Amino acid sequence: MKEIIKINLDNEMDLIMAHKRCIKIAEMCGMPSSFQTRFSTAVSEVARCSIAKGSNSLLVLGVNIIKATQKEIVAIITDAVDLKNCSPEAFNYASKIAANIEYSFYNNQSTTRISQPVLSPGLMSETKIKGLIDYFKYEPPLSPYDEIRKKNIELIALSEKLVESENKYRQLANTIPILICVIGERNNVILANESLENYLQFPLLNFDRKTLSNFVHPEDIDRILEGWSRARSNRSDFLGEIRIKYDNSSYIWHLVSIIPNKSEDGSFNSWLIHFVDINAQKMVVETLKDNSELKIIQRELESANSKLLFKNKELEQFAYIASHDLQEPLRKIMIMLSRAGQHLSEDQKKEYYFDRITLAAGRLSHLITDVLNYSRVDIKKQQFEEVDLNEVMSEILGDLSMVIEEKSAVIHVNELPIVSGLHTQLRQLLYNLVNNALKFTSADPIVTISATNLPDEKNELALSGNYHLISVSDNGIGMDSQYSGRIFDMFQRLHERDQYGGNGIGLALCRRIIENHNGSIDFTSQPGKGTTFWIYLPKQQ
Repeated sequence: MKEIIKINLDNEMDLIMAHKRCIKIAEMCGMPSSFQTRFSTAVSEVARCSIAKGSNSLLVLGVNIIKATQKEIVAIITDAVDLKNCSPEAFNYASKIAANIEYSFYNNQSTTRISQPVLSPGLMSETKIKGLIDYFKYEPPLSPYDEIRKKNIELIALSEKLVESENKYRQLANTIPILICVIGERNNVILANESLENYLQFPLLNFDRKTLSNFVHPEDIDRILEGWSRARSNRSDFLGEIRIKYDNSSYIWHLVSIIPNKSEDGSFNSWLIHFVDINAQKMVVETLKDNSELKIIQRELESANSKLLFKNKELEQFAYIASHDLQEPLRKIMIMLSRAGQHLSEDQKKEYYFDRITLAAGRLSHLITDVLNYSRVDIKKQQFEEVDLNEVMSEILGDLSMVIEEKSAVIHVNELPIVSGLHTQLRQLLYNLVNNALKFTSADPIVTISATNLPDEKNELALSGNYHLISVSDNGIGMDSQYSGRIFDMFQRLHERDQYGGNGIGLALCRRIIENHNGSIDFTSQPGKGTTFWIYLPKQQ
C-alpha cells in the first residue's frame, strides 16, 4: 500500500477530517460518488468507535495497486483497544456498506482494514500517487483546529531532531579526553564537558579571577586573564601554558587555547577554551635541559614529544570540530525554527526552511558518527588474535554488494595472509580503502586486493622481510602528488562535498589503525590513472 496521509483520532474534529479526506482521496482516484459515500461512512463508523472507546488511535489512508489496471483505496485503523468487541454493531454496519473489511486483535493492538476497489480505468502511476501525497501535504487547513494541529506535528518532529542532534553533540564533547568549556561575553560558562567537571570536582560557573584562583596556580592567573582579555577584545586566538591544581598540594602543566566562536551573522558571542595536559613534556624539558650525559635519551624523548604534540594537535582539531563544525547545523536548526514562525505562510516555511533543517541534522549525524569512530580506535585492554584477511574481505564485499552492483564494479581478491591484530579494526581499515576505491571513480570501478612477498626497495619495512605487503588498487580519479603530505590528516577533503561524499576522516582512521598494529601505510597515485594503497603489517613471530 502507498501511504497518502495519517490522522490521529483524538476528538470529533479528527472524525470530520477523516471523513472529508476519505471522500477527497476517493474522488481524486476516480471513484463514483455513491461508492465514495459508502467507503467514507464505513471508515467513519470505525473511527467513531476509536475516538469514543479507543486509545492511541491512528488512521492511515492509502492506495493499493493490485496490478497495472486494478487498484483500491485502503483505510487502516490501529488502536490499543479491542474495538470490535467494544462496538460489534458499528462493525456490523461498516461490513454491510463497505466492499471489504478485515479485523484482527493481536499483542494488545487491534487493526481494522477497510478497502474499496476503484473501478475507473487508467493506470495509477507513481507521479499521480506523489500528487495525492503533495495535495494533502500542502492543502489549506480545513479549520483553525486543523491548522494548529499541523503546526504542532511539524514542530514536534523538528524538536525531536534538534534534541537528537544536541544529545549526539554532547556525547562527542564528553568523549574527547581534554578539558573543554565555552565562555560567553560576560565571563559566564555556557558549557563544560564531563572531563572538565570531573577534573575540577566543582561546577565551573564563571571564568573570572575569583573562580580561576580555585584551580589555577597563583603565578599563572594574570597570564591567562590577560590572554582572555586580549582574545575577547581582538576576537583573536590565545595559546599559553599554565599550571592547574592536581591535588591539594601540587599543580601540573596544561596548554590552554582560547578560540572565538563565529555565529551565523558573523558576530562573536562565545569562546571555546580547552586545556591539554603537557606536564610530561615540561618535566622532560626541565630534567634534560643542562644534562650532557643524557643527550641521546633527550633526542629520543624529543622525537616522542613531537609525536605527542601531533596527537595534541589532533585533539585540538577534535575540540574545534566540536565547537564549530558540529554546532553549525544545530545553529541552523535553531535559527530556522525561529524564522519559520515570523509572518510566513505554510508553503513558504516548507519550501525554504524545513528541508534545510533535515539536511543540516543529517550532515551533523554523519559527522558525529565518523568522529566518534575515529576517537574510539584504541588498543588498550584488547588482545591481538589471528585474523584471516580472506574472511574479512568476504564480509566487506557482502556489506558493499549493493554499491558494487549499482556501479557495475569488478573486484579481484587474491589470496591474503593471516595476520595478528584486532579483527574489528582491520575490517574497518580494508572497508574504508575498498569503499573509497568504489566512491572516487568516474568509470566502472575495477578494484584489486592482493598480497605480495616481493620487497619494495623504497620501503625499509618491506626490505626487512618481517612484514606482509598488502595492496588495494583501483582505476579511479587518482590524486596529485602535492597531497601526499596531508591525505592522511583529519578532516582533509580533496573534493567539494557535492562531488564526492564523506567528512575527510576515513584515511585518518586507516592510519591510526595501522599505527595501532605497528605497521605502515602509503600510496602511489596519478590523476586519472587510479590509486594504489600499500599496507605493511607485521608478520607473526
